[in-house]
Amino acid sequence: MIRGVRGAITVNQNDENEIVHATELLIREMIKENEIAPDSVASVFISVTEDLSSVFPAKAMRAIEGWTFVPVMCMREIPVPSSLPKCIRVMMHVNTNIEQEKVCHIYLRNAVTLRPDLQGETNARS
Repeated sequence: MIRGVRGAITVNQNDENEIVHATELLIREMIKENEIAPDSVASVFISVTEDLSSVFPAKAMRAIEGWTFVPVMCMREIPVPSSLPKCIRVMMHVNTNIEQEKVCHIYLRNAVTLRPDLQGETNARS
């Protein structure tokens, strides 16, 4: 079965190094917490808010050993008024037998505000 594994993180500025580093941190945490092997991943979508344009955040995946051939696509989030700025969101489509409620979605830094229902759970980290 394919499950979606979600994650999000914020950055302080539209800077290539900061975006790549934050994206790599988020993806590594998603991998670790859900024990994801690259061969089990069908695809990865990465979106950024419109204030982040200095680099494709997918560049971060290429720094992770074994993830070179995982299909990834970057896109821009719709600019909803009052939405969280400087935010990177990741959706991994993973082949897994894990039950839906046991998938560990990762929200780091200010992105924890995206899922207030997960506050205090093991899958929302600040």
